[in-house]
Amino acid sequence: MRVAVAGGTGMVGKFVVAELRAAGHRPVVLARSHGVDLATGVGLEERLSGSDAVIDVTNIVTTRRKTAVDFFSRATGNLLAAARSNGIGHLVTLSIVGSDEVDFGYYFGKRVQEALVRDGGVPWTVLRATQFFEFPEPLLDNRSPVVMMPRMLTQPVAAQDVAEKLVEHAVQGPSGMAREIAGPERLDMVEMTRRILRSRGRRRLVVPVTLPGKVGNAMSGGGLLPRGEYVQCRRTFDEHLASLGRTMTTGR
Repeated sequence: MRVAVAGGTGMVGKFVVAELRAAGHRPVVLARSHGVDLATGVGLEERLSGSDAVIDVTNIVTTRRKTAVDFFSRATGNLLAAARSNGIGHLVTLSIVGSDEVDFGYYFGKRVQEALVRDGGVPWTVLRATQFFEFPEPLLDNRSPVVMMPRMLTQPVAAQDVAEKLVEHAVQGPSGMAREIAGPERLDMVEMTRRILRSRGRRRLVVPVTLPGKVGNAMSGGGLLPRGEYVQCRRTFDEHLASLGRTMTTGR
């Protein structure tokens, strides 16, 4: 299969591209570095031509509702239009467990994205995943001695496991709202951050932040946990930490 990966240079996208290649498929990366701007549609039609399916793992780093809604409205709208005109048979979209329940700014963008996909005229699958093991890591890259981390109860999952499941869905064909996926254990994001820092041998002060009102209560009280039947992935957070330690040792 020839499978286009929207956001194929991002954290999850790189895993998806590697998984597609390992399975013998032909990934086509849709990203600015490959001549495609999803927000404007520039280069999208040409790059998408000849693909059998699309896996969408596009992302924007923001907490603002308007920014998130604007981005996902434009990017998803352009992707759907190009998919229809190219006769794409399947669009697989990554979303977030709890994004339909917790009124956090970014999640409003994911709600819009899901709605567009459902009504977009392209056979579809939406896969909701919990937060990734890797979620805290971008916040640790600055040099500040203090890390502000939201209180968040989650059942985190490895980005690699999410990528494997996305590819599996792309190959199997459209299934609508797929069963949610999560990791094997419930963890607090603040403690996860502290454990990542310890595994790296770094000393930073992690300050827990409780978001105000219903959003904060929902995030810390289980609003981001899977509900009903879900797929429990196999990789553990301890295994993720061990891989970080190996990376530091080998320098890779």
